[in-house]
Parts: sequence; structure tokens; C-alpha cells
Amino acid sequence: MSQTNTEYTNVINVCRDIFSKKTKDYGTAWRILRPSSLTDQLFIKAQRIRTVQETGENKVGENIEDEFIAIVNYCLMAIIQLRETELEALELPAEQAVELYNKYATEAFDLMAKKNHDYGEAWRDMRVSSLTDLILQKIFRVKQIEDNDGTTIISEGIDANYFDMLNYAVFALIHIKVGQ
Repeated sequence: MSQTNTEYTNVINVCRDIFSKKTKDYGTAWRILRPSSLTDQLFIKAQRIRTVQETGENKVGENIEDEFIAIVNYCLMAIIQLRETELEALELPAEQAVELYNKYATEAFDLMAKKNHDYGEAWRDMRVSSLTDLILQKIFRVKQIEDNDGTTIISEGIDANYFDMLNYAVFALIHIKVGQ
């Protein structure tokens, strides 16, 4: 498990570095997006990964690693948008944005560690394509919950699904050897 913790941390460091650099380039323009718009961004990224996996063709030229990194970062943005409801400013200082990123990345790590223990690192025997499908499934679940105005009868809420998607994307990146 310590190997997983190290690999996970390395992947998050790569993702955070990109988030931080993009925040310096663009500011926190993503703050204008509603969670449902971030869900749609996640769909675009996951669908592109699946299309490239299924067809073997990559006409845009960007690798799927970058798309999985984007999924991690969009999930963290969505969690920030859902959880930090008292934040009114659209433009946050870069340091504050990274602090919030770290806060929820740590929560994702803690969740991963608990589930990884209970599931016995089953993800290590999964295919990257299966992780892609699970991310897409979670996206469709979130869209349904959003269409139901955020209410569920028995299921986990939207943020739990974002955390799961984030962790599936990290697992895919570990399989692809990002950050190693």
C-alpha cells in the first residue's frame, strides 16, 4: 500500500503543478462554471479518452494522459464549487486556489486509502479502459442527480461521485506511469 500512496502522491503532484500553472495563466476563470458545466467538461474528456481507446486513432494529437490529468483537475474544481459555497469572488488568488486544491486532494487521498484497503487494491488488476468506463458511468450518475435537483433517495451525493472519478483517473495515470 505504501507503493500506492507514493504513486498516488506523485500523480497528484503532476496534476497540481498543471493546475497551478494554468491558474497563473488564466486565473480562476473556471469559477464562473456551475458544477453541471464542470460535469459536462468531464464528459467531454472521458468520452475523448474512450473514443481514442476504441478507435486507436488520435487525430487531435493530445495524449490520453493529459485528458486523465484534466479529469483530476476538473473534479477538484467541481468539488471546490460544490463545497466552498461561501466563496463569492470569481477570481481567487493563486495561492488560495492551490490551498483549496490541496484540501480536497487530501480528502480524495484519504478516501482512496480507506477504499484501497477494503478492496485490496483491486484497481491494479483493472484495465485503463475499465477505469474510463467507470468514470463515464459516474458522470452519467452525476448528470442524473443534477437533473433531479441534487436529490437522491439512497445514493451518494454528487461530491462523492466526483471523488470517485478523481481517484479512478489517478489509478489510470498510475497504470500509464505518469509521475514515475
